[in-house]
Amino acid sequence: MPTTPAPAPFTADDYRARMARAAESAADAGLAGVLVAPGPDLVYLTGYRPTAITERLTVLVLAAGQEPVLVVPTLEAPDAEHAPGSAALTLRDWTDGKDPYTVTAPLLDVDGRFGVSDNAWAMHLLGLQKELPGTSYVSLTEALPMLRAVKDEPELARLDAAGAAADEAYGEIVKVRFAGRKETEVAADLAGLLLKYGHSQVDFTVVGSGPNGANPHHEAGDRTIERGDMVVLDFGGLKHGYGSDTTRTVHVGEPSAEEQRVHDVVREAQQAGFDAVRPGVACQDIDRASRAVIADAGYGEYFIHRTGHGIGVTTHEPPYMIEGEERPLVPGMCFSIEPGIYLPGRFGVRIEDIVTVTEDGGRRLNNTDRAMAIVE
Repeated sequence: MPTTPAPAPFTADDYRARMARAAESAADAGLAGVLVAPGPDLVYLTGYRPTAITERLTVLVLAAGQEPVLVVPTLEAPDAEHAPGSAALTLRDWTDGKDPYTVTAPLLDVDGRFGVSDNAWAMHLLGLQKELPGTSYVSLTEALPMLRAVKDEPELARLDAAGAAADEAYGEIVKVRFAGRKETEVAADLAGLLLKYGHSQVDFTVVGSGPNGANPHHEAGDRTIERGDMVVLDFGGLKHGYGSDTTRTVHVGEPSAEEQRVHDVVREAQQAGFDAVRPGVACQDIDRASRAVIADAGYGEYFIHRTGHGIGVTTHEPPYMIEGEERPLVPGMCFSIEPGIYLPGRFGVRIEDIVTVTEDGGRRLNNTDRAMAIVE
């Protein structure tokens, strides 16, 4: 198996620039600053991923014109000091027995409104609000939805590598036997292939056979795959810290005319969504382009989810390709295009690629054949 060198690590300067952009974006949005709890936002901004997320407060405080400060429990300070972005911030630790909110309060505007990472614990926000009753909070998805949306070249290289690895996994999974095996067995094969091709984390391996394929987020179960089944394969995870997510729908043996027609419609819809990608186009227009094809073919009521979601340090993040999202596409945005048709009790079809916006259009990060593969 050919190997490619791992990308160069992000530097303290990379994280310094990200934190500065976040603070400036917050100020532009009328916020006093940003409070970042452990999770994907903290990894993106500092490279710090606590070994365990507990009841002890850890929070990054960002505000325009203010040095970034990471508040951590004393017992976790050594790990935080080794984070790749630690040189770009100040650490402030607190020991058990002390109130972490009194330690954090002096860093905040007493009457400020702050953006807060979506996965912050309620107990911590309530603790801060009790210490500073004049403060208020709004989720980062609402206040700064594009915080991580536009990728630079090093990030795009990681997403390219993750997409290519998922493609390699698909190239092998279509060679295994499906008929007579449980969905869970094929899902285990997929997980193993993602790891084989360099993923450090497998987030999902959807294997929806026959009627189970009509459930878009079906978890692989004990159903035995049969000849004549349509099988939805949706899988992804993280490689070099960035996500993959791709879907192909295969058939065990030769499909019926109706199954082939439904697959052809979804394939056309996926292509229409991709063809609509270019800078300045609203996110909702990608959804509209894919959805129109399916509706015109008479299957509109069976396309029951948005057309796409962003991807980066997590496999689902803004922006979303959905009706009502008027935000324009800009170069560097990365998201899925994944229309589907789901016929209850019968079968489903979904085709998904990750796409990045270029200066004059779009580029796919998944490049396996979108035609229906026949498996055994």
